[in-house]
Amino acid sequence: MTTALHLARPEDLDRIAAMVAGFHAETGIETTEAARRAAILPLLEGIQHGCAYLIGPARAPLGYVIITFGWSVECGGMVGSVDEIWLRPAIRRRGIASDVLDALPKALAGAGLKALRVQVERGNETALRLYGRARFEPRETHVQMTRLL
Repeated sequence: MTTALHLARPEDLDRIAAMVAGFHAETGIETTEAARRAAILPLLEGIQHGCAYLIGPARAPLGYVIITFGWSVECGGMVGSVDEIWLRPAIRRRGIASDVLDALPKALAGAGLKALRVQVERGNETALRLYGRARFEPRETHVQMTRLL
């Protein structure tokens, strides 16, 4: 199965904002529609810190994935992080997320990325299996820590 990825553009804001709202509702992320749209729009306008892809047909996407960019001396340059990935519930467990996670590194390596990272809740066995199949490996010696500003 091959899943098309389309770089999201400003005209996709309504479609992607609705899907982000669905993801946030599922995962208990509390934010307003205005805050979501304000966070998404720069990605669609080409900000250098990240991008958003529509998964599947651009006019009727099956989901989305947001990648943010950073720098790592250890990895030798620019790295990406899967900030959010979401598929419509009715089409899950069909291999689409696996296809996306297989296609992303190929596309992003061509843009100069050296590594792709993902953060997963420790108890989310489904996500851990998905990312494991996509050859993401846990770093047993590292713990990701966050300080919100």
